[in-house]
Amino acid sequence: MSTINSISGAKQIVYEVSKVIVGKDDVIIKMLLSILAGGHILMEDIPGVGKTTVALAFSKALGLEYNRVQFTPDVLPSDITGYSIYDRNTGEMNYQRGAILCNLFLADELNRATSRTQSALLQAMEEGEVTVDSLTYPVPRPFVVIATQNPSGAKGTQLLPDSQLDRFMIRLSMGYPDPSAEAEMIRRKQQGVSLEMVQQVVSRGELVGLIAQVEQVYIKDNLIDYIVRLCSLTRRDSRILQGASPRAALSLTALAKATAWIQGRDYVIPSDIRFVFADAIQHRLIWAQENQSYSRQRAVVDELFASVKAPEIR
Repeated sequence: MSTINSISGAKQIVYEVSKVIVGKDDVIIKMLLSILAGGHILMEDIPGVGKTTVALAFSKALGLEYNRVQFTPDVLPSDITGYSIYDRNTGEMNYQRGAILCNLFLADELNRATSRTQSALLQAMEEGEVTVDSLTYPVPRPFVVIATQNPSGAKGTQLLPDSQLDRFMIRLSMGYPDPSAEAEMIRRKQQGVSLEMVQQVVSRGELVGLIAQVEQVYIKDNLIDYIVRLCSLTRRDSRILQGASPRAALSLTALAKATAWIQGRDYVIPSDIRFVFADAIQHRLIWAQENQSYSRQRAVVDELFASVKAPEIR
């Protein structure tokens, strides 16, 4: 198991990624939490705010082999999972690796692809393997999908299916930088700062060790009950047509443990859950027609969270 210190190691990773992403440390930290929790990340935002850049910066800082696919309507499922081709010399079918067989798969503008191509990701995201011509191939470890999507309603996009959204541990939005951060970004560009300046902090083997450490973080039964009560509340609210799934509760638990770990604790406290709750839950819910705006949905999620009293930790 890796011996890297949780607090200093996390700070170093965030520092390296923030060389090319200015003023978005909160987003960077939550992306790191999802990676440490063994989950996948959905970045939803307008074009040009750095979604692809932050994904590539993480691949460098974490020493991960990455592949990137720009999703368009003509991308085929076999481009993602791979395909078999007949070898006349041996008389056998040889598997040609697909783009998803890597440590970090960047699915750029995922919601521009057809539903069939989008679904090619599901088995790898959930089970860590792909099946081609009845043969199963494991994806490398660690494995994370970072998908970007333009907001629904943008030209050439379609909504991701609910089953796919539920497989993303967290949904984040970069948003516009504030004026000072945007000015600093321009200055860095003039100074030649680029992705090449992002330094590797951990090896793939060390990252696997860190993920194992996060899994060992302790969470008390009353906090597990707290998470269940929060998720159950989303299933009974009239503003929500379909509430959080059991997978959502598992994701929230894993993210809370990662939050505790990067703060140097081996146990979860209520504030760890609060820090990640909205980003882990909101995108999984199916909303009533009058609650389709992002701001309205966030207000409802925050209201539901505030309505459940957190347990005392002794």
